[in-house]
Amino acid sequence: MDLLKKHYDKILLGAVLLGLVVGAALLPVKIASERRELEEMSNQVLNPKIKPLDAPKLTQAEGLLQRLQSPLNLNLSSPNKLFNPMPWQKTPPPENRAVKVQKGNVGVEAVVVTKIAPLHLTITLDSVTTTDTGSRYVIGVEREAAATPALRRKKQYYTTPNNKNDAFVLREVKGAPDNPTELVLELNDSNERVVLKKDVPFQRVDGYTADLKYDPEKKTWLNRRANTPPPLVLDGEDYNIVAITKNEVILSAKSNDKKTPIPFVSSP
Repeated sequence: MDLLKKHYDKILLGAVLLGLVVGAALLPVKIASERRELEEMSNQVLNPKIKPLDAPKLTQAEGLLQRLQSPLNLNLSSPNKLFNPMPWQKTPPPENRAVKVQKGNVGVEAVVVTKIAPLHLTITLDSVTTTDTGSRYVIGVEREAAATPALRRKKQYYTTPNNKNDAFVLREVKGAPDNPTELVLELNDSNERVVLKKDVPFQRVDGYTADLKYDPEKKTWLNRRANTPPPLVLDGEDYNIVAITKNEVILSAKSNDKKTPIPFVSSP
């Protein structure tokens, strides 16, 4: 005890010094720990953990894109009567019925071909006459497609082999001269050679006639020929028939030469 009393101050000083030494030794550890805590706090502030955003809902936008891929076709022509009013016209009296003025209802497109008939070139062996000079052949020629009625009547030709007329040349006689089985003719208009038998006439289609009607004005035209007056009058406009085939009639407007084919649809 005496020793403690004598050296009490020294022991106390040594304990203090020892505490200081321990504190000095632990100071780097404490600094490192504080530095780590400060760095963690700094990282939390400067580099926070960000939660990923939820996937965007694009259903409405995708629906709009799909609608854009199929744009709306707004028809302001045929079915629209506000911006495109439909003209009308009356049929002739006494009916006086209102008809829409549109393609196929009025005008040249409304003309209907009701019949098309062929026009033939017909050649027949009518008779054979025998004289002292030999046999002569009476051959009849009928041209239904000729320009005038006079030229359409049957015309008879008295001919012998290689005797040329305005229609044909008799090139060959087969069989007995006074009773031939066949005659071979060469036609002047085409240089075509055709065979003519006594009971079998030769026929060739040289044109057509057509019957037409126009319901908006209750008009009909019968047995009309191509390039033959008078013209067809439709709603005050003149149209000429410029061609007729077995399937259609071609009309040409007199005002501007615009050609319109009218098909013939035969009834079943």
